[in-house]
Amino acid sequence: MFRKLIFIMILGATAQASELTHEFKNPSFSGNGYSTHVLSIEQLRYSRKGDVKEEQRRLDSAKKREEENTTINKFIKNVESRIYANLSKQLVDNMFGESCSGECPTSGTAEVEGDTIYWVKDTTTETITLTVTGQDGTVTTMTIPMGDFNF
Repeated sequence: MFRKLIFIMILGATAQASELTHEFKNPSFSGNGYSTHVLSIEQLRYSRKGDVKEEQRRLDSAKKREEENTTINKFIKNVESRIYANLSKQLVDNMFGESCSGECPTSGTAEVEGDTIYWVKDTTTETITLTVTGQDGTVTTMTIPMGDFNF
């Protein structure tokens, strides 16, 4: 009997329930705040691309520095520097006539890595004009007095 009473009480009670609704939380599906969502995604994507490019630039720079700082590259730079210093000394000696045997030249031309160096000595004005013409056609001219340099 007790069971029947509980069963009747359950059947007699009115059931109350609300309608079940489902909403997506992701703005891509719900549409609420979609433009802000898309803008955030684009900003993240742009930042990541920038970070990747910057990291690649940094790695390339580090690799280039490593290649330039090898012992053999340092040695080659030192040899080149000494060769250019010797060439420039010979050029200056010829221009100023300090170590020429017999009659000193009054002009000369040299080509270094595609650039042309031309000098001419003018004994009337006592100047030496040095003209350097680059591979790209740029011309640099220097006029040097032949007198003694005192510092």
